[in-house]
Amino acid sequence: MAKRKRLTPASPDFLGGSPAPTASPVASPTPAPAPSAGPSAARPSLSAASTPPIAQVAGGAARNAAFEEVTALITEARREGRLIQPLPLSEIDSGYLVRDRISVPEEDQQSLRESLRARGQQMAIEVVDLGEGGEPRYGLISGWRRLSSLRALFEETGEARFSTVLARIRPPQAAGEAYVSMVEENEIRLGLSYYERARIATKAVEAGAFEHDEAALSALYASASRPRRSKIRSFAELVRRLDELLRFPASLGERIGLEMARALREDPGFEARLAAALDKAAPESAEAEQEAIRKALKTPAVSRAKRPEALKQGRISGPVELHWQEDRGEIVLSGAGVTEELRQRLEAWLAGK
Repeated sequence: MAKRKRLTPASPDFLGGSPAPTASPVASPTPAPAPSAGPSAARPSLSAASTPPIAQVAGGAARNAAFEEVTALITEARREGRLIQPLPLSEIDSGYLVRDRISVPEEDQQSLRESLRARGQQMAIEVVDLGEGGEPRYGLISGWRRLSSLRALFEETGEARFSTVLARIRPPQAAGEAYVSMVEENEIRLGLSYYERARIATKAVEAGAFEHDEAALSALYASASRPRRSKIRSFAELVRRLDELLRFPASLGERIGLEMARALREDPGFEARLAAALDKAAPESAEAEQEAIRKALKTPAVSRAKRPEALKQGRISGPVELHWQEDRGEIVLSGAGVTEELRQRLEAWLAGK
């Protein structure tokens, strides 16, 4: 028969408890005393043990990775101008770019204000960050109507909800790119007239965003067909020569605008004749103005065959263009040579006659 082996009681400190009393070599009929209620009594059992250290490390690493990913996405969205955030109205310069809209009907603005009052701003504007030293900090690229309507509502009501505007902040960019962004939005959302398209191109050139009209037209209207750009180019001549003369230029249709551009090229007296017609009519509406323009267009130009031979070339004494309107008894001088000195010399010469 195998010899039986006597077993000793399990040590209470096997799982971290206090040392157990030394077992007697001889079995005692008295049961072993229970472990005293010391520090080991407060320790959790295996079933209630805390998360293992490796799991804690893994969980912390996952949280950090998720945080870094979200931070990177927000930073990238802000850098690319995809992040929408509220900006104070006072921090936006609405005159940063020359606007492509000459005027906006008051009824349209009133409708927009009522929509903002009832539903809030539904579409963000676009601004460019001018840097920390900029005053104001941001320059408006697109969304002039929304910005001006919010300013009007805030001035009217004083409500805090109208004191800010939702905006996408574009990174600093060249002036030409800013003009392209403005034109692209309005080409999609609002139909611009040929005159307004030509005006923004000429104003962008004057602002130094482009070197000349052709560069401006190619960049601003890159998606337009060649015939369409050619028409805008014709209207650009109207802008340069008649912008201060016309009261309702945005209402000019394609046909009458192209007729005016052709008259400016072919009839030296058209500009002066148009100015006289508009001054006499003093139009108060687009329809009245276009009626005066049609009358000026219908007036026959002076035939070159009736002009004296010396004036057929139209140039005298250097960089001076001389145009004689025989039927009206007028002589028009133009060009770089028409200066204050020339005017004084002419007055002195006429006074001696």
